[in-house]
Amino acid sequence: MLLTRLLPPFIPQTRPFFHWLDIVFNRVDEERRKIVGPDRSCAEWLLRNGAHVKWEHCNEFLTDYNKLPSDRIRLHLVEVYASEASIMHYGFDHFVGCEHIRKIIFHKCYHLENEALKGLTALKNSLLYLQITECLNITESGLIHLNTLNNLKELILADLPYIKEKEKILDKLQHNLPHCTIQFH
Repeated sequence: MLLTRLLPPFIPQTRPFFHWLDIVFNRVDEERRKIVGPDRSCAEWLLRNGAHVKWEHCNEFLTDYNKLPSDRIRLHLVEVYASEASIMHYGFDHFVGCEHIRKIIFHKCYHLENEALKGLTALKNSLLYLQITECLNITESGLIHLNTLNNLKELILADLPYIKEKEKILDKLQHNLPHCTIQFH
């Protein structure tokens, strides 16, 4: 009986264990990045978290982490397809130094939050196409970060339930991205 009085009361976790594991899989390993370069490091992060990547001069997406080419071969990422991927803002620093990514699709990325969209500024010189659909944690304050993507040609937004002032944010985006075609459903 004495032992039970010495133990603190049980406090349930406020976040599930897998959330913490997702954070670990999203962190940038700067040492690895120095060894293999930003594109390879970014591809490893994306694949590890369920996204698909396309290399320059390749026609198909790479979907299997175990089929990554040798880390001695330097390739450039050009496309990212993340559907139901567990990518989080903790990993968006992986995009720093990736100078060839032209297209990104985020679809049903439930861990994607406003803070992540700020990380896309690393791609402001290369990103031409961006789609954000059914990413339930995105709000107006996240979408406003897209204003820095000055080379963006096409932006697709849909099924973002926490966007309350759709016309207002659409006007802001269109004003700051005058050369971009924006679809907001």
